[in-house]
Amino acid sequence: MIVKQELVNRIKDYFGLNIYETKVWLALLKKGIASAGEVAESSGIPRSRTYDVLESLEKMGFAMAKLDKPVKYIGVKPRIILEKLKNNVKKEASERIVELSRVKNSDEYTKLEELYNEGMSPMKKEELSLALKGKMNISNHIKELILNAKEEVIICTNADELASKFKLFKQTLDILKKSNVKVSIALSGDEKMIKQLSEKLNVKIKKINLNSKFFIVDGKEMLFYISKNSDEDSAIWLNSEFFSKSFAELFEKAVRN
Repeated sequence: MIVKQELVNRIKDYFGLNIYETKVWLALLKKGIASAGEVAESSGIPRSRTYDVLESLEKMGFAMAKLDKPVKYIGVKPRIILEKLKNNVKKEASERIVELSRVKNSDEYTKLEELYNEGMSPMKKEELSLALKGKMNISNHIKELILNAKEEVIICTNADELASKFKLFKQTLDILKKSNVKVSIALSGDEKMIKQLSEKLNVKIKKINLNSKFFIVDGKEMLFYISKNSDEDSAIWLNSEFFSKSFAELFEKAVRN
């Protein structure tokens, strides 16, 4: 069986296998049932290594040994493997979340907070500005920024973006409502989608023709996107009352028009 190297590399990465394991598993899937010698011939893997690789695949659940002499192997159905790996990832993620939740109550975490506060205390917060890169980093900063709001939050983005992060925005806006923080949202994009989002979030949303994305908190802090592409999002966070209020005024004019 001739398998393109590109396919081998992709399957290897998708399923967390090495090259030999990938080639042997593909050979098993193609043959249906095969002995170690047949697998070696079909996969191009040295026969001396094939036994170890088959044993490794069996332990990981990618292959099953048939009770024959000589022993023959069957490749496990890809769908079963995929579901197993998904469940493993969910379990590992859940366990990791529990571990991280415990960190907050540790002495080490308290020390980290002390170090941060000690480092930040000499600085004038109004002098701070940060460049942010990466979708996840920006999303986390937006959430932190909004949740610290005391009076007002202004959100200007597009409908698709808000819809893709609906759960995050829904949880955050519910918290703001309970804290009596005023929320103003304006979205560009499909009018029907904007109406649906407004109903689901139970908040008034204004449609605008403004191709910008920014967030203003309490007229003092602002985060705005400076680029958005398939590789990496970029944004700037400013702690400037003058800049934030200027943008807020422009936002109010755009909403009124």
